[in-house]
Amino acid sequence: MVDEESLVSFVVGGGRLSAPDNVTPRYRGELMRLMAIFVDSEMAGASGFADCINLAPGLKERITATRIVFDKFNHARRILDLMEQFGANTTQYVGAHPWAARLDRSVDLGTRRIDGDMRLNVFHYPINGWVDSVVMNCLMGQATVVQLDELTRGSYQPLADALSEILPAETRHAELGEHGLKAALDRGHDPIDAQASVNYWYPRVADSFGSSTSDHFAQHRKYGLRQKGRDGLIAQWQSRVHPILSRFGLNVPGHKPSEIGEQVSLQ
Repeated sequence: MVDEESLVSFVVGGGRLSAPDNVTPRYRGELMRLMAIFVDSEMAGASGFADCINLAPGLKERITATRIVFDKFNHARRILDLMEQFGANTTQYVGAHPWAARLDRSVDLGTRRIDGDMRLNVFHYPINGWVDSVVMNCLMGQATVVQLDELTRGSYQPLADALSEILPAETRHAELGEHGLKAALDRGHDPIDAQASVNYWYPRVADSFGSSTSDHFAQHRKYGLRQKGRDGLIAQWQSRVHPILSRFGLNVPGHKPSEIGEQVSLQ
């Protein structure tokens, strides 16, 4: 088995690892954690959004929502297949947690993790109606795109390849969230209510990028699993979502409308 020093030198030089036998126990631990976060988030995201299908205003929107749920479960299955190669018991995985369970709407976990499943905290919060769901999907969809794009350049080739194939569908999900929000506002949905959803979800999605003091970012960069830190990723996300909110006449929480364009231009 490869030793730690040789592995780090290999990936720092741009090398890619191709199989479980090529990795060290420490690398394996960080890789499995990344994969578990993705799988658990897709499982929880799909399970929560499934409850919103019948809230959609029309048949077209219900079909779209159903497709998103299907895609997310399928994406979880693909990465579970990779985890199985490392010894994960995938037959028990699906029933391991109540994926549709949510906390009270008033709870704010920040970046504190709940013991148990590895879902991002944003998937512990309940969705409050159709417009709330498309706001969440718009904001979190763009965060998913940013994070997956980063991981497609990671040093474990099978994961990078799988996420490269998943990324276009997740990009489409983010676009569908944007389209759904636009359609709701065009139909006359109260923009004050939409802004309330933005105010609720924006900080919670921002927290999904993790804590700036987390040791995991340093480990991920050491092993070539990531290149950017939290601040770089969240700035990239903001550069995507701030113009969307501005187009819809919605404000970034904590910023005056005139400040949105200024902040994006400085990033």
